[in-house]
Amino acid sequence: MSNPKIIAVFGATGAQGGGLARAILDDPHGGFTVRAITRDVDSDKARALTELGAEVVAADVDDASSLRRALEGAYGAYFVTFFWAHFSPEKEKQEIRNMAAAAKAVDLRHAIWSTLEDTRLWVPLEDTRMPTLMEHYKVPHFDAKGESDRIFTEMGVPTTFLLTSFYWDNLIHFGMGPRRESDGHLVFTLPMDDKKLPGIAAEDIGRCAYGIFKQGERYIGRTVGIAGEHLTGEQMAAALSDAFGEEVRYRAIPPDVYRGLGFPGADDLGNMFQFKRDFEADFCGARDPAVARALNPTLKSFRKWLEINKDRIPRGG
Repeated sequence: MSNPKIIAVFGATGAQGGGLARAILDDPHGGFTVRAITRDVDSDKARALTELGAEVVAADVDDASSLRRALEGAYGAYFVTFFWAHFSPEKEKQEIRNMAAAAKAVDLRHAIWSTLEDTRLWVPLEDTRMPTLMEHYKVPHFDAKGESDRIFTEMGVPTTFLLTSFYWDNLIHFGMGPRRESDGHLVFTLPMDDKKLPGIAAEDIGRCAYGIFKQGERYIGRTVGIAGEHLTGEQMAAALSDAFGEEVRYRAIPPDVYRGLGFPGADDLGNMFQFKRDFEADFCGARDPAVARALNPTLKSFRKWLEINKDRIPRGG
């Protein structure tokens, strides 16, 4: 197609952005082309995107001028931050401000911002149901994003706010998969009691974003929540059992116990799961799998995701 619209994809070598980049590249007649934004254009993942036909451009979210250069001439952009690289909500908020300012400077036509709720709207700082972290936050990696939504609006950037869900890929990369205990049994642990957890394949987040871009201006100014499925811990354990061919037991633990597990970010994630547990109706209600499926007809169920990825999930002690 002549003169395809350029979509600048931040995080193109990562989970969400990679899914969007591949969705665009898989649809050569869709009217869009990929500009993959990365700090390291010589990385293996960046080179792979180049080989697939993407334009790969260097930029740094801490360097406002590099962001403007990377966005010049683009129709749209997918903005995502990675809190876990630095564990700083203040740094994340500045990164978001830099991206929004660059989008405004180049007169971007459509931004999709990958965001999450500001949990303090449900649990104020003085609420003792969960601890306050870093003096100003309940769930830092949620709150910094949710607080920053207004930046895009205040700057006049035409934006779709995309509410994402728990990555099932966390079972592979984030140490959240089943653990084999001393008695030999596999145990899947979450601090969710019997509540449902919206989840999604990370790849499908990007593919849903592509569905939004294909709709043109329809979703500008709207918040869109996506999930592959809403599942309880028991349901996830049952699916894992079938995938592995051996029993996986679900163990629900209190958020306080999870917060005390000692790994980096345990307190943040403990609060996150407590928020999802305590406000299940609101959190699930904001993420309709039917909406995600309409945007991305190839949306995977958890069982389908497991068919593809079960052998990548660690099952250590």
